[in-house]
Amino acid sequence: MPQTLAAPVHSDLLIKKSRFIGCVQPMADRAGALEVVARLKAEHPGAAHVCWALLAGGQSAANDDGEPGGTAGRPMLDVLRHQELEGVLATVVRYFGGVKLGAGGLVRAYTDAVAQALLGAEKVLLQRMTALRCTVPYALEGRMRRELEAAGALLGEVSHGAQVELNFQLPETRAAALKARLDEAGQGRVGWLAPA
Repeated sequence: MPQTLAAPVHSDLLIKKSRFIGCVQPMADRAGALEVVARLKAEHPGAAHVCWALLAGGQSAANDDGEPGGTAGRPMLDVLRHQELEGVLATVVRYFGGVKLGAGGLVRAYTDAVAQALLGAEKVLLQRMTALRCTVPYALEGRMRRELEAAGALLGEVSHGAQVELNFQLPETRAAALKARLDEAGQGRVGWLAPA
């Protein structure tokens, strides 16, 4: 089952006089990843390279930032894949120390910077959420709210019209059981709507 990270974690390696500052952090999309990379470039103007790898569904990417092709971003991405992570950005800032590492040395250095950071990372299971909408008579609103809270559902927008419309989310694996429970508690007066 895929996992993500609870919080950013850093590593700092010195390899043949070059400094590799690694970071792994939760990241939902490419736009957010590019903002982080731009900020790192601004914070480290003397760095030779700011390489990165993003594993976020259809927005996954890797960038060598001037290092020889395939020696930085792709190996970093492979580490994330090997750990079965999702929604994670890995960045490595390199300060060149004057000694060339060669292609194999670069691959090892970038891989190690990400792997070292991941050693201290807290991983959390990713749960696919599903959104549900239903209508209930006003008399049932309090009971439905209590059922949703007891099930750990995240209550969203509630609108009051002819009936009360409840919008909520919960892990996909628990949706069918909760719908059955709400149908039972509502005694046939719960109307299910297509998600907005």
